[in-house]
Amino acid sequence: MAWETVIGLEVHVQLLTRSKIFCACSARFGDPPNTNVCPVCLGLPGALPVPNGQAIRLATRAALALGCTIQPRSVFARKNYFYPDLPKGYQISQFDEPLALGGAVEFESPERGRIQCGVTRLHVEEDAGKLIHDRFPGKTAIDLNRAGTPLAEIVSEPDLRSPAEARAYLTTLKQILVYAEVSDCSMEQGSLRVDANLSVRRSGDSNLGTKCEVKNLNSFANVERALEAERDRQVALLEGGQRIVQSTLLFNAGTGQVKLLRSKEESHDYRYFPDPDLPPLVLGKAWIDEQRGALPELPEAKRDRLVARYGLTAYAAGELTRERAIADYFEAVVAAGADARHAASWVTGDAMTGYNETGRFAVLPARLAELIALVAENVVSNQAAKKVFASPRMADPSAGSTRAIAEALGLTQVSDTGALAGWVDEVLTANPKEVERYRAGDAKLIGFFVGQVMKRSQGKADPKGVQPVLVERLNGK
Repeated sequence: MAWETVIGLEVHVQLLTRSKIFCACSARFGDPPNTNVCPVCLGLPGALPVPNGQAIRLATRAALALGCTIQPRSVFARKNYFYPDLPKGYQISQFDEPLALGGAVEFESPERGRIQCGVTRLHVEEDAGKLIHDRFPGKTAIDLNRAGTPLAEIVSEPDLRSPAEARAYLTTLKQILVYAEVSDCSMEQGSLRVDANLSVRRSGDSNLGTKCEVKNLNSFANVERALEAERDRQVALLEGGQRIVQSTLLFNAGTGQVKLLRSKEESHDYRYFPDPDLPPLVLGKAWIDEQRGALPELPEAKRDRLVARYGLTAYAAGELTRERAIADYFEAVVAAGADARHAASWVTGDAMTGYNETGRFAVLPARLAELIALVAENVVSNQAAKKVFASPRMADPSAGSTRAIAEALGLTQVSDTGALAGWVDEVLTANPKEVERYRAGDAKLIGFFVGQVMKRSQGKADPKGVQPVLVERLNGK
């Protein structure tokens, strides 16, 4: 029996504000437990919430970046439930009148190519605190520093058809939100968390199956693994003649299995009602247009522009726009005078290695542009240029020009015929069998000899000058 997987995701993104959503407490990560708290986020009697304007701005920009329609009127609601990390006994969220509706994320599916996943809604809410189970033996501690931090919850349509597709959607969603500067989306710090809903149905069936939700997934890899485990569990139950019970599950990354947490709540279980302490949020068209204008160029538009403007391949443009800092660095190198395609090759190659290790580009764009020009002018070879680029001097603004660095390292190309002939003679003497084969008609060995000369000269020999000298010596002239 063939089964189809249906997946929808709920992504909770912490907005990049200095303070919490309804009070002035710091939203900074990593501070000592229970130090960033006040009567408002502790839910003490008589404390009244006041919305954080920057949180609303960032949430609106996130919605606009995803193509959502901003609602001119939205309402804060109380979501009532009891849990140790929720001091008020309710969470301020939005329910039937959210900030934004509609929208879509376009991305590359591993199985189906370029597709869209619809966005049902984006709403704002406050986060709960954090339970800590490993601080005191046999006890659970509560840190309320996170209580009240501003979140945007992004709910997708059930348009995803595989765990791998869900991971690809999340990768693109994160890229858009980081580009838009609304969140750092750090899963390590809890500023992006995922709840995944999955059901299965017989292939060709248009009706949705019974869904189960896997909560609080903390990496994209674990989202994929958890959904694979839940899909397999549901298929096994159905093929065994059992039925799926709607429930909430947790994923154990160690065992790779999901386990039951509780039966799945419905919206009526939370007894939503408008928060009496917060008036409706009313946003004017001019204000919404202002937030749209504040958005930077987003990844898809940037990719298209790099292809059209610089003649790059779609793959190269995709690699360059993986992060905004990478694309900015590439364009700065080109602006400094480098050929765009050569700049793309360097940025996605040698420069990317250092960036992946440190999170920054140590070599100034102008320096890299100078190095690319030296290669084009045959002052240094490609092999020597890599050594120049790796030199600590390239990261030192006071180290002089790139040419001066190459000269100081002894890596400028040698075009002098006499010097080239010396290296050629050494190579031919060291490889008599290959010389014999070449003279017997194996002309392809010329590439081998050029490579050996470059190796012997430590990349200093001008490859364009090497071949004529080689041919002359090999032909006995």
